[in-house]
Amino acid sequence: MTTVNDVYGTSTASTLANAQSSSLLGDTQDRFLTLLVTQLQNQDPLNPMDNAEVTTQIAQLSMVNGIQSLNNTLLALSGQMDMSQSLQAAGLIGKDILYPGEKISLGSDPDTGAKIATPFGIDLMSGAAKTTVSILDATGKAVRIYEFGAQDAGIYPLSWDGLDAAGVAVPDGAYTVQVAASDANGQPVSAEALTSGHIGSVAYTAEGLRLNLALGEKISLLDVRQVM
Repeated sequence: MTTVNDVYGTSTASTLANAQSSSLLGDTQDRFLTLLVTQLQNQDPLNPMDNAEVTTQIAQLSMVNGIQSLNNTLLALSGQMDMSQSLQAAGLIGKDILYPGEKISLGSDPDTGAKIATPFGIDLMSGAAKTTVSILDATGKAVRIYEFGAQDAGIYPLSWDGLDAAGVAVPDGAYTVQVAASDANGQPVSAEALTSGHIGSVAYTAEGLRLNLALGEKISLLDVRQVM
């Protein structure tokens, strides 16, 4: 479960990093000024330091200051993004989503006996003139094939009634979805099968923010293609 401590921890880490950076920058400036004053006090009167050399050293310090300021800005932006992702992910708890995957399951209603398949979908990366979606059983045999005409790029939720091409109910169990798409010239179009899941909680791991699905699978927030 996402908590206030998660968000606070991210903000605190960013603040500490900024404080450490500011301290390091202050020490660098003090050392530079001390060195410059010492050089000026001990320079040879007959061969004083060149103005261009002093200017170059000051410019180098300014560059260090600029880089440090940029780093602080990036740290602040990173902290804000983490907080935004935390709030966004927390809002998904309890939601059903579509994400990349080929697996779907088929069961039967205990009262009516009607077939119930988990929702799925496809993700077309660009427009397609023809799209074919095949549902395969455990042996790799296609039990149902759907063919669609011209489709724009986008996410398309689909459903299956649990029947084969002849209208006969197939056995309950695990099935997979395959999608193939092509343009008007018959060239392949990038397409991806999507499966559904229910978000039970949000967790922070060594790999970053993860969404915990009801069946134990963990996915990235970036894997969410559609919230249903």
